[in-house]
Amino acid sequence: MPATHPFAGLVVIDFTHVLAGPACSHYLGLLGANVIKVESPQKGDAIRHRGGTDSESAALGMSTSYLTQGGGKSSITLDLETESGSATFNRLLAKADILVENHIPQTMKRLGLDETRLAERHPHLVHCAMTGYGRGGPQENTPAYDVNIQAACGLMEATGTTESGPIRAGAPVLDYATALAASFAISAALYERAASGRGSFIDVSMLETGLSLMASTVTDYLKTDNEPQRRGNLANSRSPGAGSFACSEGVVSLGVNEESHFRNLASALGREGWLTDPRFAKRAARKAHAGELVAEIEAELERRPAKEWETVLQKAGVPAARIRTLRECLASDQVRQRQFIHTDPASGVATPTLPFRIAGAASHAPGKPAPRLGEDTAKIMAWLEGGS
Repeated sequence: MPATHPFAGLVVIDFTHVLAGPACSHYLGLLGANVIKVESPQKGDAIRHRGGTDSESAALGMSTSYLTQGGGKSSITLDLETESGSATFNRLLAKADILVENHIPQTMKRLGLDETRLAERHPHLVHCAMTGYGRGGPQENTPAYDVNIQAACGLMEATGTTESGPIRAGAPVLDYATALAASFAISAALYERAASGRGSFIDVSMLETGLSLMASTVTDYLKTDNEPQRRGNLANSRSPGAGSFACSEGVVSLGVNEESHFRNLASALGREGWLTDPRFAKRAARKAHAGELVAEIEAELERRPAKEWETVLQKAGVPAARIRTLRECLASDQVRQRQFIHTDPASGVATPTLPFRIAGAASHAPGKPAPRLGEDTAKIMAWLEGGS
């Protein structure tokens, strides 16, 4: 079944850079929107030249970080510091449905593109602004990257172990989470516009996105005043059967949180005696004797490789997964069967798609490879003049 394109016919102006902003417009494009990326004539989006390990592609302005969320877009170069560039940009907005930008407010104001002036000129426009800290407050003009927000929101402080100290997540999770949050907000604003006929301004904060990713931790702290502690690979449930366990080869992650999970684990390990052992028979007892139970689980799991245990435990109804490398995950039947990775037939570049399917349709993939800087300038200018 072919992919659905619910945003077909919508025009998105992408005035973004680096990761979070470009990812947001990319998601809209995968759902059918026509995304026009506006870049400076000099170097374009800075992420073209850095990010990833392919230095040769980066030197050509086509880094892997750029390619990840560049597919399907068109690129036009405009100097917004000039009168003609600013005028062309506003002509684009007049024909667009959505503006996505991730510049600090003072930059947008200096360019004459702040939300107040844009709402006056283009009342139909859904204007999504993505910044590190959001509008209002003393840090609204403070620049920020993913690593800064991981530090600022408490996520880094809560990650790692007592020995390791704070650790950054192994991927730019705040960038991509903010992109998904912004896409969600834009979808809601479009729904509202369909009823009211008017656009709206969306203020997306990376900091608040980070706090949202830790929502249950935030609530627990606010209710108990207990600071979150670094727990390594132990689950938030604090169940002794939820965490990572070394096997004879590899490591398996267990999520034994419910009574049924514990019964299934005991059966799969051949340790049904745990179910009547007063130390382990009840949840409260297991927590009181957590160290003993963990030691016994570890002793059993060390008898076989993680790959074997994963099959055995999953078949028994135990939430379990062995720790994989990215290579192993991408090569798995699960990822391949759902066609999460799309390889562009023209460029040969392979990139992730969207983590959902609508009405059982195929995965959403970009219609063309990521453009080179300014590749579509002439075509877009012709479109502005009324051409095809």
